[in-house]
Amino acid sequence: MLAIATINNQLALTEHPIPQPAAGQLLIKVAAAGVNRADLMQAQGKYPPPAGESEILGLEIAGTIAALGEGVTGWQVGDAVLALVGGGAYAEYCLVDQSLCCLQPDILSHAKAASLPEVWMTAWLNLIDIGQLKAGQRVLIHAGASGVGAAAIQLAKSVGAWVAVTTSTPEKQAFSRDLGADLVIDYRAQDFATEIKAAGGVDLILDTVGGDYLASNQRCLNADGLIIVIGLLRGIESQLNLGLMLVKRQRIQGSALRSQPLSIKAKLTQALRSEILPRIASGEFKVTLDRTFAMADAQAAHDYVAANRNSGKVVLLNAAN
Repeated sequence: MLAIATINNQLALTEHPIPQPAAGQLLIKVAAAGVNRADLMQAQGKYPPPAGESEILGLEIAGTIAALGEGVTGWQVGDAVLALVGGGAYAEYCLVDQSLCCLQPDILSHAKAASLPEVWMTAWLNLIDIGQLKAGQRVLIHAGASGVGAAAIQLAKSVGAWVAVTTSTPEKQAFSRDLGADLVIDYRAQDFATEIKAAGGVDLILDTVGGDYLASNQRCLNADGLIIVIGLLRGIESQLNLGLMLVKRQRIQGSALRSQPLSIKAKLTQALRSEILPRIASGEFKVTLDRTFAMADAQAAHDYVAANRNSGKVVLLNAAN
């Protein structure tokens, strides 16, 4: 099969053997694969896959079941599915545990379906499971026009939270407002901590940026508030104000979906299956697919995301789709 590999620091199609499903696994003929910041980090050698996962890039897919492993129940060859994977999505075929699959709704194209698992499961994990976000609470979402940001805005609004976001261009600001953001801050021209404090502060911060954002996050976090760090776009070095942390009883937690145990990922898949997909089908939640690229153009897709040109998700398509 063809799959993406890094050659001379560039992504290119190369030949790989077709993987064979073990017990409890499905072999998926990949129609589309979502692009995530984690893929860019892995391509740069900064984010190796967990032990036992494919070295091939990619964390989410949509396609059709090509083969069943021993003991698989409830699935049939030919079923159209979307799924979270630990790696291997940038390829013609990919393995997935049966507990991490969802039937693909008829209303969704493969491209739209592939844009969903990673971002919606990340939003659910951090806002609902970890953050325990409730009606009337206030949340700040950094990178509001990113794939995760777009999902997080919609999910936070659906529980009745007040939502602020940081983003950049007028187009991305409008995109965030259209998804329901109550306050949109241009981080290039405004100090987000000052703007948030003036608006009443926040109880929860979903931080995809890291680095020097920590100090500003602490400044606008209300008492007993929580900062969840899920990305490191501005690096791993930061300064923690222990005085604010103590006086305001602040909490800071790191979170990553890829390293979660299978049981947690299966629980999140069930939330995607029962809570998110029906609301996408009804129109309550929007699919935010920005652009598709051919699988052979994976490097161009990575360059597009690295330049922050996307509002929502970028997806790779295999040749026949």
